[in-house]
Amino acid sequence: MNATIKITPEQRIAKLVKALNSAFEAKEYTVDEAFGEITLTVPRESLLEVLFELYGHASLGFDQLIDLCGVDYSTYGRVEWETSAASSTGFGRGVDRDVNIDLKEANRFAVVYHLLSIENNVRLRVRTYLDSEHPIVESVISVWPVADWFEREAFDLYGILFEGHPDLRRILTDYGFVGHPFRKDFPLSGHVEMRYDPEKKRVIYEPVSIEPRTLVPRVIREDNRYVNEESN
Repeated sequence: MNATIKITPEQRIAKLVKALNSAFEAKEYTVDEAFGEITLTVPRESLLEVLFELYGHASLGFDQLIDLCGVDYSTYGRVEWETSAASSTGFGRGVDRDVNIDLKEANRFAVVYHLLSIENNVRLRVRTYLDSEHPIVESVISVWPVADWFEREAFDLYGILFEGHPDLRRILTDYGFVGHPFRKDFPLSGHVEMRYDPEKKRVIYEPVSIEPRTLVPRVIREDNRYVNEESN
């Protein structure tokens, strides 16, 4: 019997990185590896060309688009509110973190593509950045038709436009909805509220009547379990 050679996840990732470097050596890109996953970041201008190559290249063969989503990096890595007392008691809500992303307006939004190669049994994350003024990128329906509803969802929730999409319209919110609810600057209470009016016998829209509030109190109370007895 011939012994079956098993490829470890580390070897599979190393093989993928080598194939990516070979396929895109003349193009602008970055490859990041973390937690056993590979992220390929490419410029918006060459995105469609790179995705076609990922789909059709013999050593890559990413024939399935598992997911497509938008990201808003406008507040990434920032604390929601400052508190020094909470860090010693374990009640902290926001924390500073090392951010390796250029948080300029030119990189506020991103579109992320999650790909799967069945033949090579490997996954890949592809990311491209979009600016805040013109978050536009080419549609990938010509590569993976399944991207249709994914792109409509990213348009609906983030306001990202997909050039070449045959039917780009909202998919989760109402047609007359104002704004894009997954953007970080969208108010939690929204812009309007709706209710059924028994007199008019229809649903009506009105200005928001509730005041914005923080669900977690900003006041950090002393906990007797952590009081230093020597200070008393």
